[in-house]
Order: sequence, then C-alpha cells, then structure tokens
Amino acid sequence: MTSTEAEFTSIEICAGAGGQAIGLHAAGFRHLALVEIDKHAAETLRLNIESREKWAWEKENCALLGKDVNLFDPEKDVRKEGQQLLRGELDLLAGGVPCPPFSHAGKQLGKDDERDLFPKMLDLVTELRPRAVMIENVRGVLDPKFSDYRDWIQATLQGGSYREEDGTVVELCGIGYTVCKWGLLEASDFGVPQLRPRAILVAIRDDVLKDVKYEWPTPTHEEPVSVAEALKETMRARYAAFFEGPRGQEARAAYERWYKKATERDQELKGKGGGIAPTLVGGSKKHGGADLGPSRAKAAWKQLGVSGMGVANDIATCERKGSEGRDLFGPDGPMLTVEQAAIIQGFPEDWIFDGGKTAQYRQVGNAFPPPVAEAVGISIMEVLKAARERDAQQS
Repeated sequence: MTSTEAEFTSIEICAGAGGQAIGLHAAGFRHLALVEIDKHAAETLRLNIESREKWAWEKENCALLGKDVNLFDPEKDVRKEGQQLLRGELDLLAGGVPCPPFSHAGKQLGKDDERDLFPKMLDLVTELRPRAVMIENVRGVLDPKFSDYRDWIQATLQGGSYREEDGTVVELCGIGYTVCKWGLLEASDFGVPQLRPRAILVAIRDDVLKDVKYEWPTPTHEEPVSVAEALKETMRARYAAFFEGPRGQEARAAYERWYKKATERDQELKGKGGGIAPTLVGGSKKHGGADLGPSRAKAAWKQLGVSGMGVANDIATCERKGSEGRDLFGPDGPMLTVEQAAIIQGFPEDWIFDGGKTAQYRQVGNAFPPPVAEAVGISIMEVLKAARERDAQQS
C-alpha cells in the first residue's frame, strides 16, 4: 500500500501528540480524523502530517480537529473521498481517553470525574459502527474498584449485566460487539525503554469477527532496550558541544560518568526488567513546570545517572542561554531534553513538537508509545484482513 491509498481507515479521539496515530499508521491504518483539544498537540499533529511524505494521504484526507471531543460530530466533521462517512464504513475507532479518572495520581474518581470520556467513546461507537474499537488507558482502570464500571462498558458493547451503585443488577442487550481482550501491555516488551504498562480494550463488531480468532499482541523484544542504549548517541551529542571548549575535559568525564552509571544499572537489573526508565508523567496545566515525575521516579532516574528535577534545553537553546550548568553538569547528572524524553516514549527521533519546552514535554509525557500502538494495530488489522478474505470467498 502506498501513502496515497487508504485500504483501512481510522478515526482517533484524544489524539495528543500522535503517539497512537504514529503506531496505527505504521500498522497500515490511514486516519480520516484526529481529534485533540490541546492547541499545542493539535499543532504538533498538523506540523508532522504536512511535512511527512509517508503521511501524504492524511495531508489530503485527514480532518485535524482542534476541539473538545464532546463537540466532535462525525456527520459534519468527517469526509471520505469527499463524501459523508457512512455508518459502518469506518474500520477502526481508537482513542486514549483521559487517564486521570483512573490514575492513582488523579484521585481515581472514575465515572464521577468530569474528564471521563468512556461514555463519549461508546456514543461514537454507536454512531459510527466501526468494524473495530481500540481504547487505551492507564492500568488503574483495571483495578478492582472499577469492576462495575468495566462491566458497564463491556455490557454496553457486547451485552451482559452490570451492577449500579445501589446494587441493582442491570441487563443490557449490547450494540453488537465482542470485547476480544481488555488487558495490560508493557511498553518495554515492545522496545520502548520505559516501564509503562497500559490497559488496552479491543472490540470487534460481531458481523466482522464471526469465526475469526483475535490474537493479543506478543512481545517483540525478549530483552528490554535500556536507557543507556536508547540515549547513548543523543547524550554524547549534547556533551560533544563542549568537547573543544574550556569545559572539554569536564564534558568528556561527565558523559563517561553518565554512560557508566546507566550501563551498570542495566547490568544490575538484567533479568529483572533491565535499566529502563520509570514511567514518564506529562502532568497537567494545573501544575507548574515539567519534571520527570514524583519522588520515586526521580530516585529511579538518579540511579540511571539522570537528574529528574526538570527538563533540559535542547543543544541550540542550551548554547544560546548558557544553561549547561543546570542541563548537563548538575550533581545528579544531566537532565533529559524533550527530544530524549520522546525517545524514551518510542517516538521517531524527527517527530516535531509544537509549543514551549513545558508544553512539548507534557505532550511527550502523556503519550501512548507508538511501538505499542503499532502492535495492537497489527493485531486488529489481521482480523480485518481475515474477515475481508472470508467475506470475499463467500460472496
């Protein structure tokens, strides 16, 4: 399939900086619409789509909607080949609905949190009738306290019972889907140098699934990619800017010190997950500047030779502002740049992020790692292709 064709189409809500979109695109899906409320993330999507040859189809056909998903109206907002998208025509509806309602850091208010978008996602499933549905969230959504809420989501999709808050058991007929899997995937199993478990729900429309078996993604990496391996080149490039100056000896020693510490940590944890990063946290606009997460995460970064107390300037900005003392030569080691945080999330190294440093880092920290999204996308694609072949033989 060339970049100008769209064999399988998708719509994604809560698209963020494009982590899931990158992965699904790599799996073979072409995006009819990407919906994202944050202005910087929406601009990130636009900048990358317009500048990438492999996204030529999206440049011509994808609706980039910088709006609240609650205002998203597929009938008005989406076109396929210039025509209104018909109900049942879409291949995949995907979305990383907001995590705070189910994260431990977000008080776990679940359905009582105004940011909960599972109901909107289910409304869109009913309206669009896509062949497949993919929903991503934090592992907290699988906690026992949300079992009734998960039962409601599953019953809405495939029928069954759930329990209301007052204990009443309600039976639903469902809207014609089978929830094939709602489980955890660990990002480090797919080459992402980070501890980042994500809860993924995959549902397939009953008339598509029939006798086809859905296969949950299997790990692509037996051994995790370490932070030392992932950041070696970019960290050296940052220090190399000072190799020929008055701080040359200090820069060389600081780089070697970081690499030695990160490598030793990886060796120490061989067979126990390796020297991978703790979970990056993007935070929210309600909080101050960006850093690498809570105290436990900062301690884990320190063991990898990295200071988690903030986010560093890129090479050019560091030179212009003279911020190397903070960014590279601090007592706890170098801070990460946004580019390096993006590598830790599995983004392509040339992915462009819009906004200031803090806005960029939040986009990265809140993202769904592209390699994991690709693996899930491929697992869904295999069902869609098998179903199409079956239906072609029967017609």
